[in-house]
Amino acid sequence: MGASENRISEDRYCEQCSSRLSRYNLHPVCSTCAANDGFTEPGPPVLPLSFWRTDSMRDALATWHMGQVIYAYRTHPSHAQPLAQERVAIWLGLTQAQLSRIENGPAPDRFGKLIRWAQILRIPEEVLWFKLPPGSSGTVEDVNRHGFLRAAAITAATATSDSLMALLSHLDPILIPARIGDTEIEQVRSAARTFLSWDNRYGGGLVRETVAAQLRYAVTLLDSTIAPSKRPDLLSAVGFLGHTAGFMAFDAYAHNDAQRMFALARICAEAGDDWHLRAKVLSSTARQAIWCGRPSDGLAATEQAFIRADRLTPTERAMLYTTQARALAKMGRVQETVTAVGRADDEFAHSDPAADPVWMRYYDHAQHSGDTGHALFDIAVGQAKFVTDATERLAAAVDGHRDAFVRSRAISATKLATLVMATADPVEAATIGNNALADAGHLRSSRAVDDLRDLRRLAATHPTQPEVTDLTQRIDTLLTIA
Repeated sequence: MGASENRISEDRYCEQCSSRLSRYNLHPVCSTCAANDGFTEPGPPVLPLSFWRTDSMRDALATWHMGQVIYAYRTHPSHAQPLAQERVAIWLGLTQAQLSRIENGPAPDRFGKLIRWAQILRIPEEVLWFKLPPGSSGTVEDVNRHGFLRAAAITAATATSDSLMALLSHLDPILIPARIGDTEIEQVRSAARTFLSWDNRYGGGLVRETVAAQLRYAVTLLDSTIAPSKRPDLLSAVGFLGHTAGFMAFDAYAHNDAQRMFALARICAEAGDDWHLRAKVLSSTARQAIWCGRPSDGLAATEQAFIRADRLTPTERAMLYTTQARALAKMGRVQETVTAVGRADDEFAHSDPAADPVWMRYYDHAQHSGDTGHALFDIAVGQAKFVTDATERLAAAVDGHRDAFVRSRAISATKLATLVMATADPVEAATIGNNALADAGHLRSSRAVDDLRDLRRLAATHPTQPEVTDLTQRIDTLLTIA
């Protein structure tokens, strides 16, 4: 009788048609009635924080494996009986087989799914190994549904930039890791190196929005948990990316953005006690000020960079002296300019690339020749002094720059053509200028474009030379495209 009573007490019946329910079906209705009436399984309850802080849940959460977290959730002793996979799978929008694979397979790593499942199960953010997007609770289903409808509405015949952008307006948010280690730090450094390489080859105008988005993400990493010994490395990596973004903005003439990004990079460098990065950021800050017609501000920034110059490498000190020389030349201080160039040469003679940080690898003999040649250019054109020295240095830069530094080669060639146009043979200058145009055509650099405008204005003073006239026409064509 007891066995029969136990069996009878376990029997359950559909609330609508009274058919016997499978012992695996924990719903109040059978599958047929559920399908006919659109029955929806109630979602998971809100559980107290103590539920998530039991040893079994803490151990599962520590694995960073959502499948194991879901299994621990289903089998938690606080439930009257373990929750069936079928029931939880319905909550999560999965089949029972899919949930089984998730629980027993490798850890899921798509953040969009992790967010969705964590929100559905109402897992408190404070116990997760990743961060939930602010204000996103309860919106994932709507986002997925609206995104699908938009995608379905677009056809090849009607696709426009607006309709295609609509598909990107509801992408899954990018999660910020709760803990930061060497992997995340190296990812930030790698992004900075990649964008720096792109900037050197193509200029700063093409992917500025991309690098700015990456910088915003990198900055949020500073709020994550990190070992104190690793925090300076993270600050340096974020600062490196900030400087790269700032220089790209400067090159595109987004000067306000550049100033803010340089300021961010300097804060990171100083907070991380990275004197090398600090010197680089101040040098670039100075170069922007000089370019914008504020050489005295540039000179002041360079002087700040020389604080604790003993901690810098010879290459870095050479870079700072060339920046100083460019500011002094713009101010017409000839002798001080030449002295700064000489000090730059002395420091560069002791350059050891192996000792330089990664962002200084661009500063080779070609770069040094170009930077010092740029400084002497203003004296040569403005005061007809050190013309030969300026010409030789700019020519060495053009000859020495590799294809990875197309922008530097184009700018140095344009400066050289302008110098020769002003002080020597216009026909020779036209030949040099045409070579510069071959590189400039691949760039998205406002600085390079402005230098071409200067060359064009000077070339227009030689209207009787066919070669020069041809150069002006080619520049006009390129400027129209730019």
